[in-house]
Amino acid sequence: MNVILVPILVAAILVVFLVLSTVRVVPQARRYIIERFGRYRTTLQPGLNFIIPLADRINSRLDIREQVFTSPPQPVITEDNLVVNIDTVLYYQITDPRAAVYEVANYLQAIDQLTVTTLRNVIGSMDLERTLTSREEINAQLRTVLDDATGKWGIRVNRVEIKAIDPPPTIKEAMEKQMRAERDKRAAILHAEGERQSKILTAEGTRQQSILEAQGDQQAAILRADGEAKAIDLVFQAVHRNDADPKVLAYKYLEVLPQLAEGDNNTLWVIPGELTRAIQTVTEAFADRSPAMPRTQAPASSGPSAEMSEGAEPPDDADTPALTVGGRAAGDVVPSADEVAELARTAVEDAKAAAAAAERDVPGAGR
Repeated sequence: MNVILVPILVAAILVVFLVLSTVRVVPQARRYIIERFGRYRTTLQPGLNFIIPLADRINSRLDIREQVFTSPPQPVITEDNLVVNIDTVLYYQITDPRAAVYEVANYLQAIDQLTVTTLRNVIGSMDLERTLTSREEINAQLRTVLDDATGKWGIRVNRVEIKAIDPPPTIKEAMEKQMRAERDKRAAILHAEGERQSKILTAEGTRQQSILEAQGDQQAAILRADGEAKAIDLVFQAVHRNDADPKVLAYKYLEVLPQLAEGDNNTLWVIPGELTRAIQTVTEAFADRSPAMPRTQAPASSGPSAEMSEGAEPPDDADTPALTVGGRAAGDVVPSADEVAELARTAVEDAKAAAAAAERDVPGAGR
């Protein structure tokens, strides 16, 4: 019994081995290269596949998805004899698995060497400045050359990117100094432009301010002059309308005279010649209206005395008694303005007192 079970068990194991050797399951995006007795037979597609055990074998398993290959930094000499290190990145995809296995021994190494040689040819025709600013041009030329060369290998180069371009340290330092100088130059230009604009705007503002102030002063002067003209016109019309006699004008003259002597800077004052006549006129006016006082002599408190007969003409300037202040004539120069102001103030007060006395003595004078 045991002798029969052993061969059956061996046969079952062989059958299982043959079945497992016959069935091949290929994942998605994978390709298996099958050789029969060392010769290419077929390429297994994704899914369930069957092969002949012991006769067929899998030579290569390929991934047909897009792959990324990073090349190590390669030294390249530019047209102006400067050595730069360039890193490149390749994006490729296997389009023909059979060609990728049988047309080239190692397609990755072939792509790397082809990239280095093409890169040296392209960079050798450019100077450093153009190399640093022409990445798109370099990428396009590399892609064209690699795509043409790798087409027969069953590989399509989709994209070539330059990851880094490293010039020598001395060149980096010089470039940094140049960039710093350019930035300083732009900063100085911007600063000068800003100061220029600021000065222009300040000058414009000052000009506008001066113009506006001048216009305001002009308008104010015009308005003040207009107001003074109207005030003078009203006073002139009032004087002519009321037919003011010389006595009223003399009285107003005496009222304004103390104001002329006021002020801190009035250290010298000249007594006008009309002062004695104005005082005499006011005195006569109030003396004529007072019946209790003689017509030929002004009140004792009215200042300088002047004898006049009834109906007589006022004396001329030559015959008018001279008004004296501290022993000086009225026409002389008085050093002190206070004396003149006191004199005028005393004359006005005396005239007011005489007018008040006349109104008390004359019936109906206050109405």
